[in-house]
Amino acid sequence: MHRIFAALTVALLTLAAPAAAVPPAPLDVPGDLTVTEVSFRGGGDLTLHGSVISPAAQAGGRRAGVVLVHGAGTGTPRDKLLGEAVAFARQGLTVLVYDKRSAGYSLFERSYATLADDALGAVGALRRQPGVDPGKVGVWGLSEGGWVAPLAASRSGDVSFVIVVGANALQPLRQQAWAVAAGLRKAGVDGSLVDRAEPNLYRVITDGGMFPEPYHDAEAVLARVRQPVLGIWGVHDLLTPPRETPPIFAAALEKGGNRQYAFRFFAGADHAAHLTPDGGVTRRPELAPGYAELVGSWVGDATEGRAPVAEISGPAPVQADDSVGVPPTQWWESAGIQAAALVLFLVAFGGYPVVALVRRVRGRPVAPSSRAARLVSAGGLAAVLGGFAYLFYLVMTGGKLATPGPVVAERPLVWLALQALAVATVVATVLTGMRWRRSAPRGEKARLGILLAGGVAFVPWALYWGLLIP
Repeated sequence: MHRIFAALTVALLTLAAPAAAVPPAPLDVPGDLTVTEVSFRGGGDLTLHGSVISPAAQAGGRRAGVVLVHGAGTGTPRDKLLGEAVAFARQGLTVLVYDKRSAGYSLFERSYATLADDALGAVGALRRQPGVDPGKVGVWGLSEGGWVAPLAASRSGDVSFVIVVGANALQPLRQQAWAVAAGLRKAGVDGSLVDRAEPNLYRVITDGGMFPEPYHDAEAVLARVRQPVLGIWGVHDLLTPPRETPPIFAAALEKGGNRQYAFRFFAGADHAAHLTPDGGVTRRPELAPGYAELVGSWVGDATEGRAPVAEISGPAPVQADDSVGVPPTQWWESAGIQAAALVLFLVAFGGYPVVALVRRVRGRPVAPSSRAARLVSAGGLAAVLGGFAYLFYLVMTGGKLATPGPVVAERPLVWLALQALAVATVVATVLTGMRWRRSAPRGEKARLGILLAGGVAFVPWALYWGLLIP
């Protein structure tokens, strides 16, 4: 059943398979910097390609180095982090930024352990670069990289320090459900769509094996990190709970005996510590003022044994709502049951007009359909397929802030229309049931009976997904 649900999901999303990654042209960097192209082996012996960016003027001694680890995304090219790489290189660091893998990584498949192996492969490559002090190379991770970078550090003494930006100490499933809900609320949405439909979809997706690494234990990983840690959060982060995460980070590090951490919050900044003019919805290309300078000075201190101890500074982050746990599904709401319900609705609602059409094609008589029966068929089918399609659309856009469309009375117009269809389907089911019992032609009893079975099953299904709840 899980495979059926996955296939139906893919059909609804109409996702294309990711193309094989092609190494891009060498990065174009400003004249005060130099760039060297490198290749190295990542997890599973996969060859990855990157660029090493350094200051053009060689200062005395060897430099500290930092590997940049991408956030979520398949095959993200290295130039996505060019702004950070240039800014850090101008602080005197040698920076390695590489193309993220596409092999073994997709919307439904990923391994943080493999991504950590990729990062460690990059660390090894950077440690071998001329002018780099191999004892002063660390990792920097953005968003998803905030799970990967500490994992890499916990597994290798070659990593000298850890920097995370927009990182999360929550389980990925809980974080993602919060992020989509936060985006919806930021767009003015409230009610059953946020409180019931969205978290239920994530639970079903996870039960179907389509949410990779849902219960990754970030706290356990952080407790194994012994290197100095710098945590950076924008106060307007809408993808990571910026108020909840830092205390969990600190507690996990201290549980492992590591008090060499510094946390900094940047005003006017978003998830990636870029400037945002509208509270995290829009990202500007500029880094938050002082961000790059902080990285440069902190790395200098950390690699010289002067890392700050339990230092937290900056304005308080803005977080309107707390995250909530996303429990596993019960048997009656599992991916298998949802797939079975979807098949039932397709047969019951879609089969009603199909049977009539087949009879007409064969020249057999067809009893007139009542308006109520036609409404059950059309309304139920539209509510089910439209409901799933809209929810999956919100999930797909939720990583970059949900875009629910026009909102009226704290409800997206699309959701209001789906709720109206659901109510109409229930009412029409009652009317059709009365006709079926009293006056349905003998030849129509079976056809209407199947339609009614779908209408009856639709009621608890629509309640579960919030279509019959305000």
